[in-house]
Amino acid sequence: MGALATVLAAPFKLYNSVSDEIAKDRRLRLSDGASWSQFFGRESTAGKSVTMESALQLSTAWACVKLLAQALSCMPISVYEKKGDDSREKVDDAIADVISDSPNEDQTSLEYWETVVAWLLTHGNSYSERVYSGRNLSSLQPIASTHCTPFRRPSGELVFRVIDRGKTEELPRDKIFHIKGFGQGLTNLDMGLSPIAYGANSLGAAMAADETASKTFANGLRPTGILTVDQVLKPEQRAQLKKNIVDPMAGSANAGGIFTLEAGMKYQPITLNPEDAQMLETRRFGVEEICRWFGVPPIVIGHAAEGQTMWGSGVEQILISWLTLGIDPLADRIEARIKKQLIRPTGNRRRYAEFNREALLQMDSTAKANFLSSMSQNGLMTRNEGRAKLNLPRKDGGDDLTAQTNLAPLDKLGEATDGNSARAAMLSWLGIKNEGKRDEQA
Repeated sequence: MGALATVLAAPFKLYNSVSDEIAKDRRLRLSDGASWSQFFGRESTAGKSVTMESALQLSTAWACVKLLAQALSCMPISVYEKKGDDSREKVDDAIADVISDSPNEDQTSLEYWETVVAWLLTHGNSYSERVYSGRNLSSLQPIASTHCTPFRRPSGELVFRVIDRGKTEELPRDKIFHIKGFGQGLTNLDMGLSPIAYGANSLGAAMAADETASKTFANGLRPTGILTVDQVLKPEQRAQLKKNIVDPMAGSANAGGIFTLEAGMKYQPITLNPEDAQMLETRRFGVEEICRWFGVPPIVIGHAAEGQTMWGSGVEQILISWLTLGIDPLADRIEARIKKQLIRPTGNRRRYAEFNREALLQMDSTAKANFLSSMSQNGLMTRNEGRAKLNLPRKDGGDDLTAQTNLAPLDKLGEATDGNSARAAMLSWLGIKNEGKRDEQA
């Protein structure tokens, strides 16, 4: 009977064993260093563990990520198709609807691109799952970059390992929309570099400076010190000393209090005060150092360097430089990935996506007026196209390209025009035969 039970139980034991091995294989592996590092962070030389969450607790890092993400996500994005005459036409298809209107059932377009840029700036990579309805793209579901890792099988096939509730799932490359940040190919062809990981020492130093400042203020600006006495204290005397003198002196709530030291006790500070330690200068330098890692001018996040004002033509040029060297390359990177991964697989190689950079001019009325005036007066844009950018209704006769005529080629001078004919008719009606002679007689 026992032998029969053993035989009958064998398949179930085999099934359970295989199930356990599969479950173990699907859990987070010890070899997944990138995934584990997201939980425990990287140790900086300042002794602080730097993770994405701890880094974003620094106001400078938070402001850099927030402003870059908001600046790019507020620019409308559309899909266009090139025409044979070097013109282009706006396309309204499934891809355009997903990337510009409703990426998924939970997020707006602005929220989705904010998420994408935030992951790019912190992790160096952004991942989204591509969901299709038939052959048409129906949604892009964002995946936390800390829970997705690309890797190549021995055959060279690229797949993505996605961690979902402690278990892993491998998805093929055509199921993931992956935008790489700066540095892909330097250490890994399939991943961008994380500013937080490579800037761990700068971020850790800023964390240590913030913690030191906080503890200094929490201690009522009193430096760490030693109480010395001229005799050996008994355990009960040490407890009494801590209760009656040490504890009441600690904390910002006790700042300004007066304490009496008895029996030859002396207090000796053993740390530098904030002025000697140049804490303010250290924290100021930390702001500028973190801004370098994220490519954001300090003036953009409200930090003016010594001797610099918050306004003026110099600051305006800095902002233009940030738009040119910071936001525009980021937009180009995303546009290229949309074309490569979302549009090209459909076979429409003449189509591409583009962010509308002009949206950044919306709050600068002077720049917008100069831009529209120059475009319409030089025949590059019709009046109605300019009115559309101001959300104004179209006007009859506003679809013609116009240009200023105060400058004309020399060989065209003196030619009869409608204006000259009208002028000649008016002179004839007034009885003025030769205006040049009348001027000479005058």
